[in-house]
Amino acid sequence: MIHPNCPLCTATDENVLWQNQNLRVIHVDDPRYPGFTRVIWKQHVAEMTQLSPSDRVAIMEIVWQVEQAQRDVLRPSKINLAQFGNMVPHLHWHVIPRWRFDSHFPEAIWARAPERTQAQNDAWEEQLVDIVEQLPRYHALLAARLEASARQSPSHGA
Repeated sequence: MIHPNCPLCTATDENVLWQNQNLRVIHVDDPRYPGFTRVIWKQHVAEMTQLSPSDRVAIMEIVWQVEQAQRDVLRPSKINLAQFGNMVPHLHWHVIPRWRFDSHFPEAIWARAPERTQAQNDAWEEQLVDIVEQLPRYHALLAARLEASARQSPSHGA
């Protein structure tokens, strides 16, 4: 069921990296957090327990593949996985690569940013350029892996 006021049901202007009949994987365009990816369940449900056991496995398999592709290409210091739905009660996972000198590390990206020295800010800006250059490679690898996985598991494929 689609809810007309839900921004995840009626998504527009998304950079969809891959999708099948049940979910889509999108690039979140936030220059402060390169590689930020969202896995969105297409049906309007709010909680993981509203999915069948097999659908729970399917969405988590995609989340894990996103995380692995980020680790393989972007090489972050840490990856944050978050599934809130407090503001938008539509099941979705945030997969956020993090680096030691990003604007909020070690805090959550939604928390208040810690103080940084100018040297730390400069180091982050330098590293950010390198990370952004890797995004096309990350997106291509992720899409290829998800497509290959879908071909191997037709019940979860397109």
